[in-house]
Amino acid sequence: MKMVWKAALGAAAAAVGATVVKAAMYKPEVKEAKSFPAEAVDLDRFKRNLSDAIKIQTISDRDSDKVDWSKFEQFHSFLRERYPLIHQKLSLEIVGKASLMYFWQGTDSSLDPIAMLAHQDVVPISPGTESAWEHDPFGGEEADGFIWGRGALDIKNHLIGVMEAIETLLEEGFTPQRSIYILFGHNEEIMDRETSGATLMCQVLKERGVHLEAILDEGGAILPVHVGKLLDVNLAGVGIAEKGYADFEISIDAVGGHSSQPPKHTALGKMANVIRDLENNQFKAELTPMMQELFDRIGRRVCFPAKLITCNLPLLKPLVLEIMKQIPPAACMTRTTTGVTMASGSPAPNVLPQRATINVNFRIMPGETIADVEQHIRKVSSVKDIEVKLVKGKEPSAISPTDSKAFQAIEEICYGMNQKNLVAPYLVMGGTDACNYEAVCENIYRYSPYMVNTELLLTTHGTNERIPVDCLADGIAFFKRYIRAMCE
Repeated sequence: MKMVWKAALGAAAAAVGATVVKAAMYKPEVKEAKSFPAEAVDLDRFKRNLSDAIKIQTISDRDSDKVDWSKFEQFHSFLRERYPLIHQKLSLEIVGKASLMYFWQGTDSSLDPIAMLAHQDVVPISPGTESAWEHDPFGGEEADGFIWGRGALDIKNHLIGVMEAIETLLEEGFTPQRSIYILFGHNEEIMDRETSGATLMCQVLKERGVHLEAILDEGGAILPVHVGKLLDVNLAGVGIAEKGYADFEISIDAVGGHSSQPPKHTALGKMANVIRDLENNQFKAELTPMMQELFDRIGRRVCFPAKLITCNLPLLKPLVLEIMKQIPPAACMTRTTTGVTMASGSPAPNVLPQRATINVNFRIMPGETIADVEQHIRKVSSVKDIEVKLVKGKEPSAISPTDSKAFQAIEEICYGMNQKNLVAPYLVMGGTDACNYEAVCENIYRYSPYMVNTELLLTTHGTNERIPVDCLADGIAFFKRYIRAMCE
């Protein structure tokens, strides 16, 4: 028996020793930080122009008749006035109702162009929340170290940052070898691919035989991540894919009648079972390769005690996945999500519903389709006499590679700007204009080069949206360096 215990203890000691050695060798990939010369940045002009851009209420709406198109015309005039060199040196077309397509001709026509994306439109202020704003939501005020207002983070900061970078490059006499498109959609926020300005601009490019080398659009910001003594990094998330979107309307018909003589289950009662079935039978969760790469890159940056765990993540995948499934913000990164968002039944309190209807919103993982979602609904519902109708949908995007020239340029610039930066690919939960350009580009990246904490990100589409002034200069520097890296 002693021999058995000795053998067991010896095996355990060997395993612990092997793990310690493995953890010690589990280090970040060595990235030589490139030294970049200082970039000229007119911060005062950036602040002034971002502030004034916020004042122009370019609000989009699903009903185009409700859009105040004069605001978009005002915004176009504003860009012409503030960025004279861009409007002298670059060509400009208005596509669709109000989308802007700028073109900067490069010296080498054999190179595929790149594109810089942003959108002009913003979401409205939710009625009844106006008084909760600390500063006028369309005032563009600079106060307490921030610029406040709708669009400060989504995404007039990005749009003005791109314009500032290119105007400054023109002032410096820069001429790109590779041509550059600047594509500013006008209705990204309504998430309607058929009427999207981005879709129309992609059609124009495709008809002209244009193939893009890379696209850079809004996406992950730089998030400071500080976990005690375990981890201290600035996480620069680069979106290499985005989820799809589908609204399904599910309906059940019934006889109806007076509420004084109800059946065992009304149409709404039956619908309750459909909801229960959908919520209790979620889509299969998995740790995708991009999530594994994200965990691996973070795991290599944690301090030694934690590395004993992170270096064994491949073995701990089932446990990690189970934990993530229990946390909604983490679960959405592992599977297609199901959200029952709307319900309707009888038009009066004493009338049995003749038809009950719910809307279920799905955010679809790459690799699955809208057709898969409909099949899932019919499969898991124990109530079979349901009517299932797709109201609106967008398939998930393709997944862009992490070994392209553009991704490597983003990575190199980020590490060169701050060695605490940790660049990692991730899946974008929401939607962007970028996915509409897949017909003309394979290398599509979603990244906003501004240091913003999680608390501020939550103000996007919410109350007190604002951006720190001290992150603006780095944003312009990033855009300038990216253009140089891709176009020199």
